[in-house]
Amino acid sequence: MTDTTNPLDERNIYLEDIPMDEAQARLQAALDARGKWEPLPGERVGLDDALGRITAEPVWAKISAPHYHAAAMDGYAVWAADTLGATETRPLRLSVPEQAAPINTGAPLPEPYNAVIMIEHTQPVGVDAIEIRAPVVPWQHVRMMGEDMVATELVLPANHRLRPQDLGAVAGCGHTDLLVRRRARVAILPTGSELAPPDSMPGPGQVIEYNSLVLGAQVREAGGEFTRWERLPDDADVIQDAILDAAADHDLVLVLAGSSAGSRDFTARAVREAGKLLVHGVAVRPGHPVIMGIVRDVPVIGVPGYPVSAALTGELFIRPLLHRWAGLPAPTYNRIRATLTRKLTSPIGDDDFVRVAVGQVGARTLVTPLARGAGVITSLVRADGLLHVPRFSEGLNAGTEVEVMLFRPPEAIAQTVVVVGSHDPMLDLLGQFLAVRFPGFRLASANVGSLGGLVAQQRGEAHLSGTHLLDPDTGEYNLSYIWRTLGALPVQVITFAHREQGLMIAAGNPQKIESLDDLRRVRYVNRQRGAGTRVLLDYELARRGIDPAAVDGYEREEYTHLGVAAAVASGSADCGMGIRSAALALGLDFIPVAHERYDLVIPTAFLDLPMIQHVLALLADDEFRAAVAAQPGYDVSAMGQVVPL
Repeated sequence: MTDTTNPLDERNIYLEDIPMDEAQARLQAALDARGKWEPLPGERVGLDDALGRITAEPVWAKISAPHYHAAAMDGYAVWAADTLGATETRPLRLSVPEQAAPINTGAPLPEPYNAVIMIEHTQPVGVDAIEIRAPVVPWQHVRMMGEDMVATELVLPANHRLRPQDLGAVAGCGHTDLLVRRRARVAILPTGSELAPPDSMPGPGQVIEYNSLVLGAQVREAGGEFTRWERLPDDADVIQDAILDAAADHDLVLVLAGSSAGSRDFTARAVREAGKLLVHGVAVRPGHPVIMGIVRDVPVIGVPGYPVSAALTGELFIRPLLHRWAGLPAPTYNRIRATLTRKLTSPIGDDDFVRVAVGQVGARTLVTPLARGAGVITSLVRADGLLHVPRFSEGLNAGTEVEVMLFRPPEAIAQTVVVVGSHDPMLDLLGQFLAVRFPGFRLASANVGSLGGLVAQQRGEAHLSGTHLLDPDTGEYNLSYIWRTLGALPVQVITFAHREQGLMIAAGNPQKIESLDDLRRVRYVNRQRGAGTRVLLDYELARRGIDPAAVDGYEREEYTHLGVAAAVASGSADCGMGIRSAALALGLDFIPVAHERYDLVIPTAFLDLPMIQHVLALLADDEFRAAVAAQPGYDVSAMGQVVPL
């Protein structure tokens, strides 16, 4: 008999799609009802192990510091009244040790003396007398008992993160150990039959499991400690047993992946059957399919499998809980006001957290959205911060002033070279050299194509732009486009490199592609409109009399050379135009088409900025030039030369 069961009928359906603050409130209420919302109890640790820990009780001074009157200078202990009348012209003689007792810094002040005169302000007279030329007042140059701390005084409050100086104060007032908050114990359970460990080469259908690394680091950063389970298969009973096992001796259980609504997503069912399911689905993006529940009085959070969703779940739901248990306020961010450079659309029913790049160009601080995909972990690596678009907002228009939660200190933003324009992998190498040769400076690039970079310059949104636009009428690169786009804006054009463009094809050339004439019969992957590579393609197609509509894939767009190479390497396209180094990076064959000049366009108003001077210095740096020249398809003989306008 044929099985007519539809596997989609077994999908999990979200219980709800509730607001973020309501989801947090449900978890708090459940923990509060079980006495699990308060900070964790304390444990005693020695002072050597206390740095960074959180005090679980106030620290009171056991003894005063100092616990005696102490000399603050090397010199002589004296009775202040005996020094009255001493002047430069009429020095006063004091007998030793009857009126002036020798004393070293830190030594107890002997009776009946009440001051110290510095040794450099005395003149020996034989072995039993000194002369002084100025009087001292009572308790001058004396550290009074309790000057630093007095016994029973409050030294540190509870819920205080211990710093190096705190440990010195605690030891100085008589303590050898402290009661600090116990670290939260967190179990991390990766699930998914498709997961491969980081030290393996994943096969088709497999992905490297690194979400547990990200979540584990967030746990440690928030003061907790974690245990990572071995990968669990997509089996509801196995996942449920692991949750029960972890809840027996941990404060928090994190189940990675399996939180969505597919036929192999079992986390919600496991939590429901093992305990109580509180939340399944939160109106936040990325991170929509978050699960919250209670098993054996222990909170369980189902973390979405997409990397950005997982990391954001850690920021929004996990780190605040760990801070609460440590007795600390919720984590905060530095914030900065900035102007949005492009229109941003947002799902109207969700709190939307957008990864953004932030830069200071001239007098303006600018924010640019990065890739939105929940699986693009590099968007978090490159992000300078998060832009929160609240629920019920359809998005934001370009030019809107927004507030950004920064991942980096504000001073790093002011030392960032903002590069907008054509993609070239050597810009990443330039950024690496910049960070090493000039610590504190960094380069942030947005790949919007050559023409998009010039438009950004015209709007005052970039320090420099990379461009390689061929003028089909003159055969010259870049200058005509600069004149048409930038108008009267004064700029300097500097050659970065000459590089080789061509067709990237699968290794071994299975489609027997010989030239651009073969694009009529293969699947192509293109660059976006305004990209110099696309301009070159259009020029070559026109020369050959090929209608772009006859090219299968002409409308399929990628924003980088490596993106095109990846499409060809994956087999989703047969070929695409790009630079030789991108083809070789992914093991592709390469058919040369043209050599082109790749220029950097810099407004003259920015030429004197330290960050731009550093970039120009690198273009003349022998080591950097050699590193670029070592890449296939690059010629650096003209690097750093100014192109006459």
